[in-house]
Order: sequence, then structure tokens, then C-alpha cells
Amino acid sequence: MKLLDSPGGKNVHFFWKPDLKPVISVNDGEIFSVAVPDSSMGNIGPDSTLKEIKSMDLQNFDGAVGPVKIEGAEPGDTLSVEILDISLSEYGWSAILDSIGLLRGKFRERLVHWRIGEQFCWSTDDFLGGVRIPRRPFPGVIGTAPTSGQYGMIPPQYFGGNMDNPLLSTGARLYLPVSVNGAMLSFGDMHAAQGYGEVCGTAIETSGTMTVRVKLLKKEMIDFPRAMAPSYNVPESTVTMGISPDLKDACIIALKEMMDDLRRTEGLTEEECYVLCSVAGNLYISEVVDEPNYVVSITIPKNIFVH
Repeated sequence: MKLLDSPGGKNVHFFWKPDLKPVISVNDGEIFSVAVPDSSMGNIGPDSTLKEIKSMDLQNFDGAVGPVKIEGAEPGDTLSVEILDISLSEYGWSAILDSIGLLRGKFRERLVHWRIGEQFCWSTDDFLGGVRIPRRPFPGVIGTAPTSGQYGMIPPQYFGGNMDNPLLSTGARLYLPVSVNGAMLSFGDMHAAQGYGEVCGTAIETSGTMTVRVKLLKKEMIDFPRAMAPSYNVPESTVTMGISPDLKDACIIALKEMMDDLRRTEGLTEEECYVLCSVAGNLYISEVVDEPNYVVSITIPKNIFVH
């Protein structure tokens, strides 16, 4: 099984663009592993201080490992990325920084160190003492190459990228649009746990290795990322996402994407889809801090369909 690593920042890019050269190639249906660094690219550790993180250039955060060329992928296809397994470092960090977050500038800046166990995470000092955070790892960054142009790592875009969506954990299947030959898939920004919204600007940032399986859905074009979410505290669900600088527009995009998926997979009318999303759908603000774009997800549980 192939392993894509990023020693010393090798095989990492800080922009999304269509002409990036692949670092490895895999076949349709192949399983491979990727060593994913934390958002600081390994520059924050157990002995780091707030001064060190404040001195870092934000342009050097959230680098993506890749891209991985998917043999046979062509524009107009959809790429399925199934997350089979994620192993994590034992160390993680979070921070309050004046430069990011929903309430930026309201609190004293702070760097929080976490110990990551098999099931829970806990801080290594008195801050949040007595609190255990359930471990639920996922990569904050997964994306394919854009059709054209150049994009920074923040914010997320129609091709994925820095979505910071906790629904994309072990067992999830993420569907991404293929805009260029080879799809050019990349990964980054590993998290041990995060709430929906990531409101202070950081999750429990860590590094880890993820194992994935890629599959091509030929000539099944989608406009925004979609997913099948694993069953944790909710039933296995279909997930669609809206990404927009306007929160209401992001909600509308997510809803329309779900209605389109339900029409295609369940044969429902548009009116049936609309009502079903109202009575059984759950709308999540997945991410609000990677401005100017927001990520909104809507989920529909699979077990409501009895046929």
C-alpha cells in the first residue's frame, strides 16, 4: 500500500490551482495512506509558547499534502474518497488568537496543549481542567484541483479544501467534483476533535496518518462536495454542503444539493424533497471562521427509507 509522506514540508502545497504536478498516482479503487501534518505544519509542539505561534506567518498554515493523481479521472466525473482509518499523534494544540475566530480580539490570547488518548483528549494544564473531549479525528482539508485560477488554503471552495467539517470522520465517504484530468486530490489540517463551527478558529490541531480508498463515478458531475456520514450518535446520513460568503446562500446551496441528490437516488419529486428536508433534515453550520466563505451541511438519515 502506498504511503504519501511530507518530510520537512516536501510534497506540500499552499495554493489550489489546476496545474500542480502530482507527487504520486493511484488507480481507481486503490487504497493508500497519507501522513497529514497539523495546521502549523509541525511547528507547534508540547514545548511551544504563545510567542512562537504569534510569530508564524498565517500564510504558512494549513498546507495540503499532495496532489495525488487518480488515473482515469476526467472533468465531469465525481471522485469518492472513503476514509477507512485515521491514527493520531498523542499531542494536540488549540489557540485563541486575535487574528482569527468569531469573537476575535475579545479575549486574552492563549495557546492550549492537549494530550490525545485512545478515546478522549484533555488539556495538560489547569485550563479546562476536568474536561474530557471525545476523540473524533478528521482532516480539515480535503480537496481536488479547481477548473481554473489560483486559490489560497482559506477559505473553502466548490472543490472542497479547508472545509473543517466534523462529519468527514472515519467511515465517511466524501464526494468531490473532478475539474481537471487526474482530479489532483490533496489532504491537510488533521484534527483530533472539533465542534461544528470551530468558532475560536482552531480545533484540537494534531498530526496523523489516514488511510483512504478512492473510486471514480464516471460522468456523474456534482457542483459542490457531498458525503455519506458515519453513524456515531446519529444514524448514517447523506450529507450535502453549501459553500458561500453569505450564510443564507450557503444554506440554500446545501438544501438544493440535497434535493438534487434525493431526486436522483430516491426518485422523489421536488416538492417531496423540500418537505422531507424540513421534517427530517438537520442543518449544521459546519465552519464559520475560514472567512470569507462559510460551510453549511444538511443531513438526511438513511434509515428513514423503508424500500
